[in-house]
Formats: sequence, C-alpha cells, structure tokens
Amino acid sequence: MKTKTIKKNKVNVITLGCSKNIYDSEQLMGQLKANKIEVEHESTADDSGIVIINTCGFIENAKQESIDTILRYVEEKQQGRIDKLYVTGCLSERYKPELEKEIKDVDAFFGTRELPRLLKTLKADYKHELIGERLLTTPSHYSFFKISEGCDRVCSFCAIPLMRGLHVSTPIEELVKQAHSLAAAGVKELILIAQDLTYYGFDLYKKRNLAELLEALAQVDGIDWIRLHYAFPAGFPMDVLDVMVKYPKICNYLDMPLQHVSDNVLKAMRRGMNKAKTIELVHQIRERVPGIAMRTTLLVGHPGETEQDFEDLKAFVTEMKFDRLGVFTYSHEESTHAYTMTDDVPEDVKQARAEEIMAIQQYISQDKNKALVGHTMKVLIDKKESGYFVGRTEFDSPEVDNEVLVDASKHYLRVGDFATIKITSAEDFDLYGEVV
Repeated sequence: MKTKTIKKNKVNVITLGCSKNIYDSEQLMGQLKANKIEVEHESTADDSGIVIINTCGFIENAKQESIDTILRYVEEKQQGRIDKLYVTGCLSERYKPELEKEIKDVDAFFGTRELPRLLKTLKADYKHELIGERLLTTPSHYSFFKISEGCDRVCSFCAIPLMRGLHVSTPIEELVKQAHSLAAAGVKELILIAQDLTYYGFDLYKKRNLAELLEALAQVDGIDWIRLHYAFPAGFPMDVLDVMVKYPKICNYLDMPLQHVSDNVLKAMRRGMNKAKTIELVHQIRERVPGIAMRTTLLVGHPGETEQDFEDLKAFVTEMKFDRLGVFTYSHEESTHAYTMTDDVPEDVKQARAEEIMAIQQYISQDKNKALVGHTMKVLIDKKESGYFVGRTEFDSPEVDNEVLVDASKHYLRVGDFATIKITSAEDFDLYGEVV
C-alpha cells in the first residue's frame, strides 16, 4: 500500500560510478526534459514514480554498490513507494541476463548503448538534434565533457571494453558546438573525459588528434579552463603538450593513470610500457610543461605482483613525487585477461600495499602544499560549505584533488567566480587562504 502521494510520470535518476556515468545520466535527463517529462537527479523528495539507476560495473566494490542500490529500490517498489524501476549503465550491460534472472522486480534492464530503447520504454522520443545537450548535475560553472566512448586497449585487468565497446570519437565540429552551448549556459571549465583521451580521433582522422581538438576548444569564448583526464601513457601524443603551453586556458594539469612501474607487472597488465619508458615520459612531460601538475592512478595486487615489484613501485612514487595520486586494489574480474591468472595476492596484502602508497603520497602532498604558503593563486569557487568558500586552482580537479578553503565569516565570494587567493596555511590535502 502506498504511504504517500507520488508523481507517476516523474523520473528520479540515480548515478553510480565515474564521471562518464554522470555525463550519460545528464544526457538521459536532457532527453527526458525535451520530451516534457519531469526529471530530477538523486532527488530526496521521494515523490518520483519512476526510478532509473545508472550503474557501475568496473570492480567488485562498485558492482556491489550497484546491486545494493538496485535492491534498495526494489524494496521501495514492493512497498508501493515507486511504480517503475529501470536499470541502465555498465553493470546492466555486462550482466543483463544474470540480473534479469535474479532481480525480477526490475521492470527492465538496459545496456550502455541503449538510450533510445530506454526512452521508448518511457514513451519518449530520442531527439537526435539534442546530442550533446544535457541537464548538468555538476555546479553550473564546470562540466564533464566526453570526447569519445569505448576503448581499444587490451589491459589485462580492465572490463571497460566489455561494457563500453570499442573506441568511437565524437567529431571536432560537434564537440566545439557543444562547448559553445555550455559556455552560453555559464560553464567556465570543461573537464575532458574518455575511456582513453589520448587515442582521440584515430578512428575519424587516422591519427591521434587531441591536440587539434584542444586548439579548437581554446577558441571558445567563455571557457576559461580546459582540463585533461584519463590520458593513456603508451603512444602519448606529445603535441598535446605544445598546445598546453600555447594556450593559458588549457590547465597545466594532466591525469595519466600509469598503474605500475615494475616491468614484470606492466607486462602482465599488457600496458605497452616498461619502467624506463614510464620514467622518461614523466620527465619529458615535466620538462616541456614547467610547473605542470601530474595526477596518476596506481593498481596494486595484480596477479604475480611480488614484494620486489611493490618495493619498486614505492621507490617510484617516492622519487617521482606526483602532485596527485590515487590507488586501487586489484579486482579479479571475469572475462578479462587477468582472470585467467591466479589471484595470488591476498586481499589484506592488497589493502596494506594501497595504504602504504597513500601514506607516502600524504607526505609528498603535505610538502608540496606547504611550499605554496605565501603564494597567490587563481581559484575557481565551487561551493560554500561548513563556513568556508571552497575552490580549486588550475592544478586540481573537482572531487578527487586538493581544495582551497576561504573563511566565509571574513570574506565574501560568489560560487562560480574566479578569485585571487593568497595561501596562508596548508594541510596534507587542503590549502587555506585569504582574498587578495
């Protein structure tokens, strides 16, 4: 029996996983709005008759969170608090037959490339003219900007090609049109995302064409920052660095997931890199873009990773002193190449190794932040929270990197504006400052 009034045709979209999923949810919501269907993102009003869960299926923890979320809304449906429950995204793409068999209260499951079919189920038309137009779930001054879908890489541990398909680039002219539209709506920062950013354009232009895309986006008035995420190291197009130096609005920031440095592990991972090439690439990037902030992601506990391999990784992190760093523990994913190997690193060892790496990075981040005290920096204000205005420098991406906090009782700032901030103190992963 229903316990409260719900709007049968109102849709609540729940997003799990990465920024690519956020982009997909925003696109779905833009289509629904264009069809005059009321839609909200992760609404707490509990008055939506329809819930759509956009799932993640990347690693075990993410899969479990997706399943737990589905089951929570199954209970909501059983209690009469929602009418319809649909599931889309990576988990649904990867495990659709199993999910349909095990969770029968879900009205329908959709894969990552079935947006038109999902819309048809909701009695909505897929409007081709709206491609790229979205309802932003981020603060209105920055937007994730997906330039391609899918991945052609064969990394041993990664299930993304199983869920997202092969690499497909969006044409430059279409992306420039999207950027103009976002700028007109008040977006100041584009955060370029893809499964493999640096492979951009190979399918369309028969060459890696990220540099040309950046040149075009840099001409868009109103866009002040352009940030690069998920740059694959093997075959990295060095002309991207020249464009970065040429245009100040392209942030001196590069997110390049290196995963490991041991030759043994890199070979097992099928990354197309070795230790010498990895170290040389990091040095080249830093030489060609002085002051660049490099973010990387590492994976510990891959099958066959020995204590010596891990010691090599620790030494690498200590020596390279990355500005930003994250660590994942290996997840044994079926249908990947690594699934044919023995998952021989115990879970507690994986976790301990991840914590060791992050402890090293904590000291590195602390030292780098303390060196900024007394410096004046350009900061984009993202939000007001707990008595502080919270912003970021060009060297930080939202949610994952350092933040700059300004005491709201002493200074007034507007969310979405740039401010000149003098750094007065520093912690491991946060900076504090005053308006100049």
